[in-house]
Amino acid sequence: MLVLIYTYAVFVEKILRVQPNVNKLYLLLRAPDTKTATQRLHNEIIGKDLFRVLREKWGARMNSIVSAKLTLVPGDISKEDLGLQDSDLREEILSQVDVIVNLAATTNFDERYDVAIGLNTMGAKYVLSFAKLCVKLKVLVHVSTAYVWGEKEGLLLEHPCLMGQSLNGTPGLDIETEIRIANEEVRRLRSEHASEAAITLALKDFGLKRASVYGWPNTYVFTKAMGEMLIGELRGNLPVVILRPTIITSTYKEPFPGWVEGIRTIDSVAVGYGKGKLTFFLCDVDAIVDIVPADMVVNAIIAAMAAHANEPGEVIYQVGSSVSNPITYNDLHDYGFRYFTRKPWINKDGKPVTVKKVTVMSSMDSFRRYMTLRYLLFLKGLELVNMAFCQYFEGTYTDLNRKIKFVMRLVELYRPYLFFKGVFDDMNTEKLRMAVKETTTEADMFYFDPKIIDWEDYFMNIHIVGVVKYVFK
Repeated sequence: MLVLIYTYAVFVEKILRVQPNVNKLYLLLRAPDTKTATQRLHNEIIGKDLFRVLREKWGARMNSIVSAKLTLVPGDISKEDLGLQDSDLREEILSQVDVIVNLAATTNFDERYDVAIGLNTMGAKYVLSFAKLCVKLKVLVHVSTAYVWGEKEGLLLEHPCLMGQSLNGTPGLDIETEIRIANEEVRRLRSEHASEAAITLALKDFGLKRASVYGWPNTYVFTKAMGEMLIGELRGNLPVVILRPTIITSTYKEPFPGWVEGIRTIDSVAVGYGKGKLTFFLCDVDAIVDIVPADMVVNAIIAAMAAHANEPGEVIYQVGSSVSNPITYNDLHDYGFRYFTRKPWINKDGKPVTVKKVTVMSSMDSFRRYMTLRYLLFLKGLELVNMAFCQYFEGTYTDLNRKIKFVMRLVELYRPYLFFKGVFDDMNTEKLRMAVKETTTEADMFYFDPKIIDWEDYFMNIHIVGVVKYVFK
């Protein structure tokens, strides 16, 4: 088996560790040349602690084995033909690859609109177009997000995103039009000689505005939904799997418990809380927060690859926990309080940080009242004093105003998930789990059933431990 993938360290590690039948991994990395791609491979993937199990297993042979199994492909999925420059390598891939897994995306909720469309929407189209040229291809796996459903409530089914269909019923959603107006906005801003920082901010706001027109809460999920639309419309007879994970958290078991990289939504809360900087939190404490460990997502991808090889059609798998093993924000609050009370973070002065139960605000109205009384009235007073004293307090006023605007923007970005009232149907995923158990003796190696997780044990002994180790600075 030869697999072309678009970077995801946990997936690469699992394939290298347990899949001897995979003869070669073609790993596409966004880079202008092989040298830069090689640097990214070692700095962002192989050099990570994630690969320590493989380093211990292979020892001095690590580099030679990786070199034999893994071929770097410098490119860019936001460009036609994936931006491949090496024609010989391109022909090799087209003639040899039998599985493509597209994990590439920008996950920033307020990404620049042109960048998000390039990666999440057109990237999906370009990968599909390339897949159609691969003569031995058995299946294309496209990793999306369960939150393409926006803020819809109730049971959210494993149904496709249909071309041109908005979430709020607004007609006229046309992907070509969205691409055109995004490019026009870039040209307009540059014609006005706006700075790059101003262009970036304007395009971030523009993306959020375009998403809201059609009922999506942010640029990320809007552009991912449009990517799914293009795949559904253009796939033809190609075997396609669309896999929609929910909020991905640290590894449950493999290659070891607790590996996490980068600060995700709930992890940023844990960092702020553990360091004593979070005194209040905004959410519906009874709302279900749908999370799934990273290694379970990888196992679901591998199971789907095997199940749908040479099976024409499109199937959608939602990989999460909200139906089969739900957990609430109240649970997370409790686990965090208990963990950091028992094992407080030691600050830069060598002193333990004491945490308390945070004040939870259960609505946007209560949050706005809090901000008005605690900060905005003071800011208004400071503005008047600054004017009276001939801008003497300009620096203090500007800094506080910037911080308040930043907080308000973050709250608006995350609000849909803090008050989310949907749960993700996983009937197709459950059938896949049952099929794995029935057809392989290695079902324990490819676990992705969230029902096996004891959330209290996971958070108290695995996830928060991993966040403290890999994320706290």
